Amino acid sequence: MPTHLRVPRTPTRRVAPARAVTQERLDRADLTRRLFERRESAAEETVRRDLLEQIVELHLDVASSIASRYRSRGVDADDLDQVASLGLFKAVQRFDVHAGPEFMSFALPTIRGEIQRYFRDHGWMVRPPRRIQELQQSLRSAQTDLERLFGRSPRPGELAAHLDVSTEDVVEAVSARGCFSPSSLDLLTSSDDTPTLYEFLSVDDPGQPAVEARVVLGPLVRELSERDRHVLSLRFFSGWPQSEIATHIGGTQVQVSRLLERILRDLRRGLGEEPDRVLST
Repeated sequence: MPTHLRVPRTPTRRVAPARAVTQERLDRADLTRRLFERRESAAEETVRRDLLEQIVELHLDVASSIASRYRSRGVDADDLDQVASLGLFKAVQRFDVHAGPEFMSFALPTIRGEIQRYFRDHGWMVRPPRRIQELQQSLRSAQTDLERLFGRSPRPGELAAHLDVSTEDVVEAVSARGCFSPSSLDLLTSSDDTPTLYEFLSVDDPGQPAVEARVVLGPLVRELSERDRHVLSLRFFSGWPQSEIATHIGGTQVQVSRLLERILRDLRRGLGEEPDRVLST
């Protein structure tokens, strides 16, 4: 659990016109700068502490807004708010008013970084059965060995034969909730020029840093249905073509294509990106 700060909750605001929002942002930036300058010149620690709390309270709505982007992804909303508030508190403590950029330019990446660290530590801690955990540990080295042997990504059946386990266990290990870590999102598909899952979801969006997207993607995948995770893992982990997936699940290639498009669209929406911008699967 994150450290709980004694900070008041920010009331919900009505949506204001763009011009009013811009002026409010400028006013807040000016007030923030003056509060930092007063804090820097204050001699008494109680005064400095009071000014710090004023700065934190002034920007709580921003921290809450950042936290809201990560909600419904397997982490309690109140915990996310506390983590974002903690990131804001750290940003206030570290900010140098004479360094150049305004405070929010410094605070935003600090708050996001605090949330990212929390997701790395707590975002997908639900573990599959022990035998599947152990199999997951063996899969990566087995995949590397068979890729060298075949010159391509191995099929689940080939991995199963290599590890002397059932194909069902291999598929379960690949599809298990704990399997989708940031590193597993970079596994290659069936050919060297086929994008990874992350590349399918990330089309040079400067508003969504790569590390941030990878961190939040794991909980999003975990929330998919068992079938969706299974299809996703067959396509992007095992490198199965859509025709083979269709035969495996008892459908048509067109149905699989539409299913993958829908899954990727949902994931992109969860990442805060434009859902219509999905590459061909």
